[in-house]
Amino acid sequence: MSTNESSLSDYSTVLAPGTHWSLVVRKGIQMTLTDLEGGANVGMLFYNPQFMSEKYNAPDTLKCQHTFKLTRGHCLYSDMGRVFASITDDTFGWHETVCGNSHAHHIESRWGERNYQTHRNKWLQNGFDAFLVELGKYRLNKQDLAANLNLFSAVSADNEGNLELSRQSQARDSVTLRFEMDTLVLMHSCPHPMNTAESYPRKPVRIKLEKADPVSSDDYCLNFCDENRRGFQNNALYHLGMEP
Repeated sequence: MSTNESSLSDYSTVLAPGTHWSLVVRKGIQMTLTDLEGGANVGMLFYNPQFMSEKYNAPDTLKCQHTFKLTRGHCLYSDMGRVFASITDDTFGWHETVCGNSHAHHIESRWGERNYQTHRNKWLQNGFDAFLVELGKYRLNKQDLAANLNLFSAVSADNEGNLELSRQSQARDSVTLRFEMDTLVLMHSCPHPMNTAESYPRKPVRIKLEKADPVSSDDYCLNFCDENRRGFQNNALYHLGMEP
C-alpha cells in the first residue's frame, strides 16, 4: 500500500502492484477503484464479517442476472442470496468472475521464479497466495476461498469454448462498488491468470472510499432485474432491527 490520503469524509490510497489488502467496508460506503496506468487486474473476494461462512457466490451472481460479464447495474451476491455490493458506475464495461486466480506455477512458467527471500519487494506475487495471506488474518484458510472477481479484465470464448484474456482496462478506467451490507473485502493486484504479457505486469490501482447516496426507489441496480429486487429484500430482512 502507498501513502494514504484521507479526510473526515473519505479515504484514499493506492494498492501497489503485486500486493494485497483487506478491510471491512460498512453498509452505505462506496469504493471506487481506478486503474492508474492501464492493464491492471484486481482480484476481489467478499465475506460477511459477522458470519464468515457467508461469502461471495460467483455462479449465483451470474445466473440470477442472466449474464457472463459484470458491469454497471449488476449486484454481487453472497451464497445466502444477499447483495454484498452493487456496481453503480463503470467506465470499462466488463469484469469477469469465472477464471479465478493466478498461482505460483502460472507466475513461474511465464516470468520466472522470484521469491521474497531473495528479491524482496521485486519478487513476483500470485493471486492465490495473496488471498491466503489475507485470509489468515481472519483465521480463515484455503478451504474458505471462493471463485473471485477479476476487475478490469475481460475474457472471451472461441468456437471451441476456450477462454482467453481479450481486453484489459485503459489508464483512468474506474469501477464503483456501493456496499449494501457490512462486508469483509479481500483484494490483490496480481496478474490475471491468463495474462501473457512479456514481463510481469506491475499496475497500481487507486482506491477511494466515501459515503454513497442512499438507495432510492428508482435506483438503477435495484431495478436492473427482478432478481435484484429480491436480493435487496433479503438485505432488508437481514438488517431489520439493526438500524435506528
